[in-house]
Amino acid sequence: MNKTLLTKFIPTSREEMQARGWDAIDILIISGDAYVDHPTFGSPLIARILLDAGFRVGIVALPDWKNPESLKVMGVPKIGVGVSSGNIDSMLKIYTAGRRTRHEDMYAPAGKTGMCPPHASVVYCQLAKRAFGKIPVILGGVEASLRRVAHYDYWQDKFRPSELVDAKADLLCYGMGELTMLEIFQRIRDGKSLDGIRGTCRYLGGKESDAFVVDENCVELPSYEEVCQEKTAIMKLTKLVEANMNPWNAKRLIQRTNNRILIVEPPREPMTSQQFDHFSELPFAYAPHFSYKEKIPAWEMIKDSITVVRGCPGGCAFCGLVSHQGRHLVSRSQDSVVRSIKNLTQQQYFRGTISDVGGAAGNIYGHHPKDKNICKSCKRVSCIFPNFCKNYVAEEKPLMELLDKIGQLPKVKHVFINSGVRLDLALVQKKQTEKIIKNHVSGQISVAPEHLHDNVLKLMRKGKAGEFEAFRTIFDRINSQTGKKQYMVPYFISNFPGCTQNDMKVVESYLTKSNWKLQQVQDFIPLPMTMGAAMYCAEITPDGKPIKVNKGLSERRAQIEILKGKK
Repeated sequence: MNKTLLTKFIPTSREEMQARGWDAIDILIISGDAYVDHPTFGSPLIARILLDAGFRVGIVALPDWKNPESLKVMGVPKIGVGVSSGNIDSMLKIYTAGRRTRHEDMYAPAGKTGMCPPHASVVYCQLAKRAFGKIPVILGGVEASLRRVAHYDYWQDKFRPSELVDAKADLLCYGMGELTMLEIFQRIRDGKSLDGIRGTCRYLGGKESDAFVVDENCVELPSYEEVCQEKTAIMKLTKLVEANMNPWNAKRLIQRTNNRILIVEPPREPMTSQQFDHFSELPFAYAPHFSYKEKIPAWEMIKDSITVVRGCPGGCAFCGLVSHQGRHLVSRSQDSVVRSIKNLTQQQYFRGTISDVGGAAGNIYGHHPKDKNICKSCKRVSCIFPNFCKNYVAEEKPLMELLDKIGQLPKVKHVFINSGVRLDLALVQKKQTEKIIKNHVSGQISVAPEHLHDNVLKLMRKGKAGEFEAFRTIFDRINSQTGKKQYMVPYFISNFPGCTQNDMKVVESYLTKSNWKLQQVQDFIPLPMTMGAAMYCAEITPDGKPIKVNKGLSERRAQIEILKGKK
């Protein structure tokens, strides 16, 4: 096979490894997604960063999870193994809100199901231990990140301990793991201790646990056993975790599990814009691995898009993004984005359209604090709820300038925003909003009002109900002025904790009055480490007030039917 092709990707076979002149790999990365060499796919991104730092890295994607030999295609790694379930939680990937098996895995060739196991992080770590014995196994990725402490698993309908406990990995890396994974493997290579690394969790042995002293720099969470036995313990746990997510003032968290201690080190500080630029511009192949003969649905969706911002200022109660990426925003420089777009335009598959320039939301690029020192002492769970922080600067110019620069590049015909637009920000960024609607909508724009009753929106940590109608008025006015036929795709959630049938009828009334048929229906899923999950389990609000929670599938059906337009 052509040597250029064999060395274009991170090695996945002995042949590719030897084409690079290697006799072995230092680090093996195991992933629950197909291998797509692109910076939006977490495992290849980590692999590229490690390769850039001088490590010899191999990837095994979607291994035969019943056979340890499937991990040995490049022999035994000399330094360690990194494990991720993939870009999303494997249980969310496999099962629906109705606890039924999904018909497609977006991250597998041809969307084939069954290639990634349930609780993939645990399965892969145990498989690696069977395959390689005492070689260090480091667990990372979004599944591990959001299951780093005791948590509720909706699909099993039970509480589980930290995923580190079941996985039996040597260390768990949480949050965006680029810098953390790099530090971990550098320490292993240099024979240094793995203690005290920010953004990691350790599960102490029995003797270590007995000797451990909880001091003033620690916050003790309810134990795993307490969470299982006391209905409201999960709420206390979630509030303590949320209060210690700011990397500049968070304390070390402690959780007792099975008479042993889990240590959660404070979060790592966000990477710099310069680091974000560098990692995004590593020599990715910008394609699925050449061994795949069938299309990978997730790749087809994102191949013409670019991520320009990290983090999320929102802190919505149903979303785990802040728990993983953090609230502090990091934007790529305009020059770096332009270089990446130029590279994208050289790909054979590019047809002139940039499908998305975004991140957690489509209108947060370039936002920053007035004074970073104020952020360092902040204890808010959201930068923009229940009101805008006075230190939060929602700049309009950076994104507007960036879109113009991209649009002026050769071969670029269209530049669209397909990441969801935050309504609260859109209403204060009037010039930017007008520009997006006029020039950067691909025919439909995604917005997420989530509900139209203020009581429910408050529980969700979303803005006021009137924001959706205000945005719709602006959208319709601009479309009328330009003569464009563009559409809004709104997302609503049914069965959020505290949402009654009467609350849901407010949404029903609006949809009926507007003659609106929703394209997609979202039923609430209590995802691990979200405030929504804590409310679902404890049946109380964060301030302790009892709420109605629909739990049985038959009990939940009535609100789902409203969104489907059947009631």
